[in-house]
Amino acid sequence: MAAEGSRVVKSKSYYISRTVLYTFLVILAVITLFPIIYVVLGSFKENKELVAGGINILPKKFIIDNFVQAWNKANFAQYTLNSMIISTSVMGLMLIISTMAGYVFARRNFFLKEFLYGVMIIFMFINVGSISLRPLFELSVKLGINSSLFPVIIIAAGTGQATYIFLVRGYMSSVPKELDEAATIDGCTFFQIYYKIMLPVLKPVMASIALLSFRGAWNEYILPLVFTMTNEKLRPLTVGVVSLRNAGDGAAAWNVMFAGSTIAIVPILIVYILASKHFMGGLTAGAVKG
Repeated sequence: MAAEGSRVVKSKSYYISRTVLYTFLVILAVITLFPIIYVVLGSFKENKELVAGGINILPKKFIIDNFVQAWNKANFAQYTLNSMIISTSVMGLMLIISTMAGYVFARRNFFLKEFLYGVMIIFMFINVGSISLRPLFELSVKLGINSSLFPVIIIAAGTGQATYIFLVRGYMSSVPKELDEAATIDGCTFFQIYYKIMLPVLKPVMASIALLSFRGAWNEYILPLVFTMTNEKLRPLTVGVVSLRNAGDGAAAWNVMFAGSTIAIVPILIVYILASKHFMGGLTAGAVKG
């Protein structure tokens, strides 16, 4: 009887804990998804309906013309191309630099190795943000590169590198060193081991880095705003979408801006779908060891 009673008590506590857990997850999902759902549904509303507010998030009438206005007024074709150039370039640089640096930190011993790695880890928690934009912009002007997307790409690629190097080194710690030794016996150099053997092994963590770096570059706003302020043709989508607020006649065109934001979400969703297979595995493996 005592054993049966303990099983009943255990069963009740189990269901209570699961109920609390699922309730928490549902609340978290609602908080996370509500702004996105609000923007997507708001993109189909009239502007006066958005400005009036109210508790009804569903549009009274679905207006497709908002998307047509957003595409035409924000020059979406050019801005999308600019965003793709910035995001793919940053992603490529992030992958090359982080995998090379992580590989070296994991497999090589050199003077001040741990000190340099520790300094890089510290910068995971330090972000100077917009404070550095003015001197960086003035430097790009003096170098004569402010009339292109090059400074935006270089600066964005330098942000968050420590985090990705940390992930790569942690992932490399789970890769047997016997692979390196076997390749060395076969005559491979240190660099050949990197791109012939380690890069295929690093695919899961590279998928995580690719997705996170692409998302970060795609959603960047302040940096491209400052560097493209005098040249509208270089603006990415984030800057172009915000400019849609002034598309209305005397009032902020929130409906058009919401439509532009909805269109801008699509590419990052496509990238996530393509990289999601390895995303969580690479992120978890890279965070366990290091």
